[in-house]
Order: sequence, then C-alpha cells, then structure tokens
Amino acid sequence: MARPEPGSAPARSAAAEPPSPMESTEPERSGSRPEEEEEEEEEDEEEEEEDEGALLPPEQPLAAMEDCLAKKMEITVSEAEKRTGRNAMNIQETYTAYLIETRAVESQSEGQCAPVESLWRRYSEFELLRNYLSVTYSHIVVPPLPEKRLSADNMDPDFVERRRIGLENFLLRVASHPVLCQDKIFYAFLMQEGGWKEMVNETGFQLKADSRLKALNATFRVKNPDKRFTELKHYSDELQSVISHLLRVRARVADRLYGVYKVHGNYGRVFSEWSAIEKEMGDGLQSAGHHMDVYAASIDDILEEEEHYADQLKEYLFYAEALRAVCRKHELMQYDLEMAAQDLTSKKQQCEELATGTVRTFSLKGMTSKLFGQETPEQREAKIKVLEEQIQEGEEQLKSKNLEGRDFVKSAWADIERFKEQKNHDLKEALISYAVMQISMCKKGIQVWTNAKECFSKM
Repeated sequence: MARPEPGSAPARSAAAEPPSPMESTEPERSGSRPEEEEEEEEEDEEEEEEDEGALLPPEQPLAAMEDCLAKKMEITVSEAEKRTGRNAMNIQETYTAYLIETRAVESQSEGQCAPVESLWRRYSEFELLRNYLSVTYSHIVVPPLPEKRLSADNMDPDFVERRRIGLENFLLRVASHPVLCQDKIFYAFLMQEGGWKEMVNETGFQLKADSRLKALNATFRVKNPDKRFTELKHYSDELQSVISHLLRVRARVADRLYGVYKVHGNYGRVFSEWSAIEKEMGDGLQSAGHHMDVYAASIDDILEEEEHYADQLKEYLFYAEALRAVCRKHELMQYDLEMAAQDLTSKKQQCEELATGTVRTFSLKGMTSKLFGQETPEQREAKIKVLEEQIQEGEEQLKSKNLEGRDFVKSAWADIERFKEQKNHDLKEALISYAVMQISMCKKGIQVWTNAKECFSKM
C-alpha cells in the first residue's frame, strides 16, 4: 500500500499559517493585578500580530519563478581540468578544477552578443557554498552536491565528467530557487573568482552552524515535536531506502545486461568463422555476424545513458538528507523554546515563593533557610527585583522564540511544498525516460534479429 507523502492529506490552504507546537503558553506571573495583566496580554497579542506580519516573509508566488537568476543568466560548468598545487597545509596535491561559464540572457534577446564570463572553482569551494546556504537558509531544502569520493578514482575521467554534470545541475537548482538565487554570496561565487572565500567566511556562518551533538540531543529530549515534521523525517528515511534499493536493482540488471550483450559478440565471431568454410551460405553468415557485433558494441552507450538516469535518482537520494536537515533544525528550535519556557516557569515560581514566603518543592534554598535562618526583607526584596527583571527578559525572549518558530514553520513548509512539486515532476520524467530507453533498447534487439533473419533467408 502506497504511503502518502507528509503534509499531502490535509486540505489546508498554503496561505494559511499552520498550527505549530512551537507556540508556548507562558505561565502566569504572580504578584500582579488581574486587570493590568489582561490589558498587558491584549497589548502583547496586538503587538505579536503586528510583529508576526512584519517577520513572516511574503509567500513566493508562481510568478516569482520568472524573476529567478536562471531566467536571466545561462550557467554552465563547461569543462574540468586536472591541476597540481599546494593546499593550506603546504602539501602538494592533485585536484580537479571546474570551469564555470555565465552569460546574460537579456542581451541576447535584444540582439546583442553578451560576453561570456568564466572562472575556475574546486569541488571544495562548491562544498563551502552549500554549507553556507544550508546554515543561512536553514528553512530551505538546499539542493545537494554530487557524491564525494575519497578514493583514488577521483581522477577517473568518467567520474569527473559525471561530477561536472552534477555540479552544473547544482548551480542551476540554486539559480532556479526563488530565495537562494537572490543571495549575494551565490552571485559572487559565479562572478568573482578572487576573494570569494574571504567574503563567505566574513559572514560568520560557521558560528551559526548547529553542532551534530546538539541536534541529536534536541531530537531525543524535545517534548512536543511537530507531527508534520516527524512524518517528514520518516518519509525522507523511507525515500532514501526506496531509492537505494532501486539503484541496487538497476545495477544488478545492468551487469547482467552487459553480459548478455557481450555474449552476442560470440555469435558474431562464430558466424564469421562459419562463413569462411561455406560458399553458398558464407555471405549471409558474414552479414549476420556483423549485425551481432554491432549489437554487442552498443551496450557501452546504453550503460552510459543508464548512468545518467542513475545520477538523477542519486540526486534525490541526497535530497533526503537535506529534508532531514530542515527537520533537525525545527527540533532544535522547538527544544530551545521548551527550555526557555521551563526556565521562565522556574523563575516565576522562585519569585512567588520569595513573595509569599512559602516553598512548594524541596530545594537547596529551602534547606539553607532552615539551617541559617530566613533572609531579611531587604535581601528578599532585592532578589525579587532581580527575578522580576529576569522574568521580564525571559518573557520577551519566549515571545521572540515563538515568533521565530512560527516564521520558520511557515517558511519551511512553503519550501517543502515547492520541493514536493519539483520531486514529483523530476522523478516522473526520469522514470518515463528510463522506460523509453528500455523500450528503445528492446526494439534494437528485435531489429538485430530481424536483420539476422533476413540474412539467413538470403542464403
């Protein structure tokens, strides 16, 4: 039974703000008059609505796609070049550099020949760009890079060519995204060769990156996770598993297919040898052998085309991790919100205990009071004043985190919906193209044996 994609079942409008468990109810603060508290709450609600409207980014309409960078600029990774140089540790190394070429589209439409801008980038620079985008736009499903290999076959020509295609696809994905395409660091990556690394490091994005340990801690300790993000996380795991199995099946079929095609070359060799000892049948056997040789040799092009479709599937294998990254960020924000609410509750309780002189729960403070006596009224008032300031600061912080959480949920879910449309379209096209290729391959096999039959008929 097919498993529905997360978020697809409810018929909720995309424009409506989805409910989120990231909203936390602030505990009541003791010692204040009810009327003043109600007035303050009403004012806070009004301010919150105004702030929410200001903080939440406008939804990206479909027309916004027309303004993306991919519509204004041609972007290609045209070639790869093997180079030798010294790394940051002053160690000699061999690496591959990729030539990025860009050309403005508007000038061409006006009949002018736009100049081609070009620069070279290493794979590590592509990694730096993606890391920056992932941290800066944590609510976005950032396109993945092609797979990275640490073995010696990094310089294999076939691998380098497939990586070149994958890097070009990554740039086009980013340039087509309504938000990412407007980033200045991304534009500088395409246009400014010198000083780009310094520019991206000056943003300080590394300081904003969440540690894996912190994210893992939030995953296990968050008390009120958003069900939609939990389902999305499970879906990404299942998507990765399904595509992994599909790629393994394809690889096994390709291996067997390669053997079948190459065995047809034996037909060609046998028919050619046979034709040498036959006078009347020789021409027919020789022609049939030729068709078999051509058929056997065609498997190399077929498998190369298959690898292209495999890379399309692999892209979504890596997209699964990008989805999980958005879910982890949400869990971390939810955990921080819960910790802030818990800390605020604790401070309000302390303030109430100091004001009333009663201790609700066992604490070191209560034991100290029993051993050394009660605090003086002046000391108690000073502590209450400090706690009230901390409570006010905590309430503002909690309100800010609530707004930030709703902002994240709305923006993230809008981008997830965009990603789902992209995924459905891309995978549908890839599977259809793969099926068409298989049909074409079978037709070639039928044609080969039809030609062989005609050769045999003429003997």
